[in-house]
Amino acid sequence: MANKKINSEDLFSSVSDSVIEGKKFEKDFVNVLKMVAPGTSLRIALDDLLRAKMGALIVFDNGNINPLAEGGFKINSKFSSQKLVELCKMDGAILVSYDAKDILSANTLLVPDSSIFTKETGTRHKAAERTANQANTIAIAVSERKNKISLYYGKTYYQLERSSEILRRASETLQILEKQRDVFDEFLENLNSLELQRISTINDVCSVLQRAEIIKRVEAIVQRYLIELGREGMIVRMRLKELMGTLEKEEELVLKDYFGSNHSNSLDILEKMDFDFLLEPLNISRILFEELHDKSVSPKGMRLLGKTNLLERYVDLLIGNFENFNDILSAKNEKLLEVLESEAMVSFFREEIYNLKEKVSLGRRI
Repeated sequence: MANKKINSEDLFSSVSDSVIEGKKFEKDFVNVLKMVAPGTSLRIALDDLLRAKMGALIVFDNGNINPLAEGGFKINSKFSSQKLVELCKMDGAILVSYDAKDILSANTLLVPDSSIFTKETGTRHKAAERTANQANTIAIAVSERKNKISLYYGKTYYQLERSSEILRRASETLQILEKQRDVFDEFLENLNSLELQRISTINDVCSVLQRAEIIKRVEAIVQRYLIELGREGMIVRMRLKELMGTLEKEEELVLKDYFGSNHSNSLDILEKMDFDFLLEPLNISRILFEELHDKSVSPKGMRLLGKTNLLERYVDLLIGNFENFNDILSAKNEKLLEVLESEAMVSFFREEIYNLKEKVSLGRRI
């Protein structure tokens, strides 16, 4: 069966502008979570309210609240957790500035549009959800009966968990990340071996890229937990940094090896893939290579040559004078001499390649 180009546009329907919009919202929401992370003044106040079994409704004024607010009295005081807790002893909502640096008013009645759909049953939570939705702002409702903190951001609902629960979830996700990192390292070691044997295929390359992107997505989940944990996530943060290590650098080098100057575009395509689409390696091969997944392919050699003791200028000379890594490995001494300019360098090159093969064959990380 003859190989032929495959139309990637028909296969990439899962990648859309919604992914980009989702990333923008995620970034905004992460900034919201930072405001209520453990250790912040706002979170200290919220936790104090829970311990005291007090209810509260706190709304962030982004300039759209005035039409929805009635009564109350002005505070216009610098924010502090103690002040907020004391003011929550009164009925009504407390309005704070959008950056949470000032308390603006207390004992305020909120009258959002009652036709806005809400799943909430309590008066306080209904008002919070509808206000956040209508004003496209942040509203926080603390329930004294259910002993929970509900955060509304625009149309999004999020329940703030206790630090112990978040830490448990973060640790479990970190274990998943550790396993995925082990799989990535295995795939990368396999690719190293196959490239040195000159028998790598598109599928081998895509397996490495797929695992790298899966790990980056799991990392994003752990990063979210770290934001919620605030200062209490130091140990998890240290372990995450160890696990990620040089992963992104290795992925970039693989892309440069197979896509050259177009590697940034290839990375952009990978990052825009939704998770379900990414889980099938064939999708990656068809989108990036537009070829059958079992087709043989050779890198430029930038990644593996960069792991030798060859000076960068000699690596550049080899890559610039040969079409790919296979040609470099199979080149005769005469051809290498034309490129490396001395027999001593040719001998050094041969020795470095031998040492590289030995390390890979012994399963040592390079």
